[in-house]
Amino acid sequence: MMKRKIYYYDTDTSGAVYHANYLKYLEEARSEYLEERGFSVKGLLEQGVGFAVRSVHVEYKFPALYADTLDIAVTVKEFSPYRIVFAYAAHNQDGRLIIKAETDLVCVGKDLKLIEIPAAIKAALQKEQTA
Repeated sequence: MMKRKIYYYDTDTSGAVYHANYLKYLEEARSEYLEERGFSVKGLLEQGVGFAVRSVHVEYKFPALYADTLDIAVTVKEFSPYRIVFAYAAHNQDGRLIIKAETDLVCVGKDLKLIEIPAAIKAALQKEQTA
């Protein structure tokens, strides 16, 4: 679970979070999810392993507003040797659902060509799925 405070620069003229900013929040939450499991994005990139977004689906349920604090939960919906589908739910400080989202990522090397997800990451994901 990641907490994200909403600052003025996150919002549009209505005081609500600009819709595209949620993609940044998903990236932050996904990075924290991996780091909590021992996989830093920086370390993976240094090893020649990256993740490219294949698709994104966001359902906007209610606007987040300036000074809100979001709790963003991340789970792995599914994974294969080359892909991970992350699911997200963001709630505000009152428990109201703000967005539901999914990102479908593929694992790529430095040349941006498809590679297999490292065994250690697959093992960690498999462990969570069976827990």
